[in-house]
Amino acid sequence: MGFVVAIDGPAASGKGTIAVRLGRALGLPVLDTGLLYRAVGVLVLRAGRDPDDEVAALAAANTIDSAILEDLDLRTDAAAEAASRIAVHVSVRKALLAYQRAFAAREPGAILDGRDIGSVVAPRAAAKLFVTASAEARARRRWAELAARGDKVSYEETLVDIRRRDDRDQGRAAAPMSVAADAVLLDTTDLSIDRAFDAARRIVEAARARWEQSRTA
Repeated sequence: MGFVVAIDGPAASGKGTIAVRLGRALGLPVLDTGLLYRAVGVLVLRAGRDPDDEVAALAAANTIDSAILEDLDLRTDAAAEAASRIAVHVSVRKALLAYQRAFAAREPGAILDGRDIGSVVAPRAAAKLFVTASAEARARRRWAELAARGDKVSYEETLVDIRRRDDRDQGRAAAPMSVAADAVLLDTTDLSIDRAFDAARRIVEAARARWEQSRTA
């Protein structure tokens, strides 16, 4: 296995942006694993089925390929909500696990962000980050994104949605969101994205130096 970076954290913490920027800096492919769950959710909704229906969700998960990850519908709020509901299904998580692990096994390495990368998908990753921020800060960021897109939603509604998703991610029986024991916690509440990326880059570069040293020892 190459140099793998596992980035976990709650919604709107900045982990996705950090992952993309790290990918550019390190020349490594990046997988936003949340898109896999969004893709399943979108397929279920398009079929007129309920994301809470595990049988329907598993059927959709078994058809996932890389092409659908470019679908613009995956970026909608409906896809995000469906993904959070899809993610509680044990069978769906198992079906998508092989895809994620195959991505992590790429040479010379890969960067994956999600909720359970460091704990379940890539527990032997050389670098692990848990990117977080207060619910209020994350709601402000998400609300600003939605407003810029022209979506008419209040900050209060966005905060309720963020907290609901946190509760669902932390409380699910299958691979709940948690901080891996060997992950470095990065709180971005009071950081700009540039400062957050710089902090993440330094953490990952230190981990890479240790990883490279271990390979030559």
